[in-house]
Amino acid sequence: MTSENKEILDRINVYAEKALADIDPQKTRISFQLEALKPVMQEIADEKGVSVEDIFILYMDLASEASVEAENQLQATLDENEGADFSKIANRLN
Repeated sequence: MTSENKEILDRINVYAEKALADIDPQKTRISFQLEALKPVMQEIADEKGVSVEDIFILYMDLASEASVEAENQLQATLDENEGADFSKIANRLN
């Protein structure tokens, strides 16, 4: 992820924390959540000279990429700390 893309993702996420603070994302339709993020996405789109749809697509791609990276880091941490696969970790929890 480029530094520019990281900045865009961080900016939208900071805005989302405020705009979506009082909702349960599991119980709130995605369309409502995206509508709440539209002002910051429109602002970024205007600054970059692209459509808000382009920023939306970029955001979804960046959020997916960040999610995969976070999962990979978690797996690496578990592997380092446990030296175990999922079944060994599950057995430890019993």
